[in-house]
Amino acid sequence: MSDAQREAMEFDVLVVGGGPAGLACAIRLKQASPEASVCLVEKGSEIGAHILSGAVLEPRALDELLPDWREDPPALATPVTEDRFMLLTAGGSFKLPTPPQMNNHGNYIVSLGNVCRWLGAKAEALGVEIYPGFAASETIIEENQVRGVVAGVMGIQRDGTKGPDYQPGMELRATYTVFAEGCRGSLTKRLFETFDLRRDCQPQTYALGVKELWEIPRDMHKPGLVWHSTGWPLPSDTYGGSWLYMLGENLVSIGFVVGLDYSNPWLSPFEEFQRFKTHPAVRGFLEGGKRVAYGARALNEGGFQSIPRLVFPGGMIIGDAAGFLNVPKIKGTHTSMKSGMVAAEAIAAALAGDRAPVLESYPEALKASWVWPELESVRNIRPGFAKWGLWGGLLNAAVDTYVFRGKAPWTFGHHADHDCLANAASAPRIEYPKPDGVLTFDRLSSVYLSNTNHAEDQPSHLVLKEPGRWEGINWERYRSPESRYCPAAVYEAVGEEAGNGEGPMHLVINAQNCVHCKTCDIKDPSQNIDWRTPEGGGGPNYIGGM
Repeated sequence: MSDAQREAMEFDVLVVGGGPAGLACAIRLKQASPEASVCLVEKGSEIGAHILSGAVLEPRALDELLPDWREDPPALATPVTEDRFMLLTAGGSFKLPTPPQMNNHGNYIVSLGNVCRWLGAKAEALGVEIYPGFAASETIIEENQVRGVVAGVMGIQRDGTKGPDYQPGMELRATYTVFAEGCRGSLTKRLFETFDLRRDCQPQTYALGVKELWEIPRDMHKPGLVWHSTGWPLPSDTYGGSWLYMLGENLVSIGFVVGLDYSNPWLSPFEEFQRFKTHPAVRGFLEGGKRVAYGARALNEGGFQSIPRLVFPGGMIIGDAAGFLNVPKIKGTHTSMKSGMVAAEAIAAALAGDRAPVLESYPEALKASWVWPELESVRNIRPGFAKWGLWGGLLNAAVDTYVFRGKAPWTFGHHADHDCLANAASAPRIEYPKPDGVLTFDRLSSVYLSNTNHAEDQPSHLVLKEPGRWEGINWERYRSPESRYCPAAVYEAVGEEAGNGEGPMHLVINAQNCVHCKTCDIKDPSQNIDWRTPEGGGGPNYIGGM
């Protein structure tokens, strides 16, 4: 079958992405407009397969969407019982006052993957058609209006030809297409360019979160403990911190976040996380336990001033694809879900009315909701750390929170993360210790625990736009930073100069290792790496406890 003969399906609404925002949008649509035909596609092998988060859920949006949810909660939802916020030094730790944004009274530690599986079942019960393993690889744009997406293309071989199992996919067409791809979505990134959606906002800035799930002895487990830290092992000019959440009967979600505006090209977020676990204040939580899962994902950190234009002819952007994470609160699920619900209400009204192509009622209603003032009030906290480092950032956060109460008469800006690297020759080299295989680990054994898999004969979904540019920029100036910031050992600089091969330097891309964190697409200094959608079902398959 040729692409010209591709089959098409028509819906009132198409949702691209099966995370909290997309599922909340689909559920709210069927609540408000039961007769509407709603389809949701998800590139993971199942709903929740690509959802990675050590999450504390603020239930505000969930209470609005499904008020009786506590009668049938998602698996592993654990009420928060204690907050701790720690400052770590090389050999010690100090308990800091818990900022009001980080007060988790009434919140729940959850497996966000389980929450999404649970929401998926709720959506299907309402009549939403859900297609997992169905990757959306192309946006259909006709007469300057989004008409849907192409999804489910499979069987293209590594050389670009159509293999014996080639499937051209389907055109999923809709009156309105909702993009809920999460952070740095591949289709959303192109929509920003096509419709110039970022013209009136600050650059988005990001962080990389690296996470492990551990089983620990039950007598060491404190269900509901929420533990965060800042400081060591990162230098004071690099933004980041940790989390440790105890959920279920013996599970610990532990992770480390590094702002991708760091300057030292020798820094490895993965290795900083491994170092972090060796701190005396952290090691005790894990001793006697066993690591059972691993993953990584980029996070939006630009906040209020980085929110793009949210609507365009035929569609809209919701959730973390737009960047609704509240960084000081370390939460974004509630804001993402609310954005999906507000979008759904705008769509339901349009379906019942004139079906205008551009639904300005969505951003207008979002600005009138609790999402907008929540994000606006903390807009200066994250960029304060970029301007002044750890100590100045903490001081700025305190003044902004307790003196100005989020209403300072100024708004700080952001720098694009890929512009922030210093030359390798001028940056202090970092030597990381070898893993012990008990508390600290290497990247390849970690990727194994993510259950990552891609069809072997498909084209690489990680593409150098101009392959000749890599050696002169990435190697000569920065000594291949992608080989360190990638948490999955995808990139390897090979050649005589590196001492691991013969001839000129070149980049080996092990795309089969990719856990879909999107860091390379963000941090590459010349924006030469393009993350493209692989075949549906490829990538990590995070277990239910994640």
